[in-house]
Parts: sequence; C-alpha cells; structure tokens
Amino acid sequence: MSDNIGNPMIRMASSAKKGEIIEVRSLIMNPMTTGLMKDKAGKLIPAHFIQTVNVTFNNKPLLDIDWSTAVSANPYLAFKLRAESSGTLKMVWKDNTGGIWSADSKLTVA
Repeated sequence: MSDNIGNPMIRMASSAKKGEIIEVRSLIMNPMTTGLMKDKAGKLIPAHFIQTVNVTFNNKPLLDIDWSTAVSANPYLAFKLRAESSGTLKMVWKDNTGGIWSADSKLTVA
C-alpha cells in the first residue's frame, strides 16, 4: 500500500473574473488507518493518517485544518474561494508518520 501514499491533487479553475467564486477540490492518497484494525494474520495495522492540511494563497494563510482517524481513506476536500487577485494556491498535507506532501495551482484573475 505504501506505493499509493501521497500523490496529492488540486483541481480548480486556472482563470476567473475578479470577484468570481471558484471551487477548489483536492484529493490525497492515504489509508487513514486508526491503528485499531487487524490484518488477515491478526496483526494490528499501524496508525497512518493525515493530521493537518494547510492551505495558503500567495503565501498567506487561507485554511488550517486538523484531521484525525475519523476521516475516510484517500480524503477529499472541497471549498470555495473568491477570486480577488492572481496567484498561487498551495496545499500541504502532513501525516502522523512524518510524511509531508504538497501541491499547488495557479489562478489568473482578469
């Protein structure tokens, strides 16, 4: 399963009119295991889950999210953003094992 961990994706419009509301959608591959489940051999599957998601736009904080094991595998996040200026949206996912993944997407506002 470790081959499928990470691979963060962001989907959003690349351009918008000033003041337009756009939807940002993101997905990251992660098993989001609690550490309480057992495999077929009866061994506990170690906890492995995304703990935080940080979103910035032009290096200014936009969202700081704390997740836990209650979130399903391969978590999907969607939110809306008002397009006020051109720039770069960056998302950083951190998990409980020290894994860090990031992705960014550019927005041009006309």
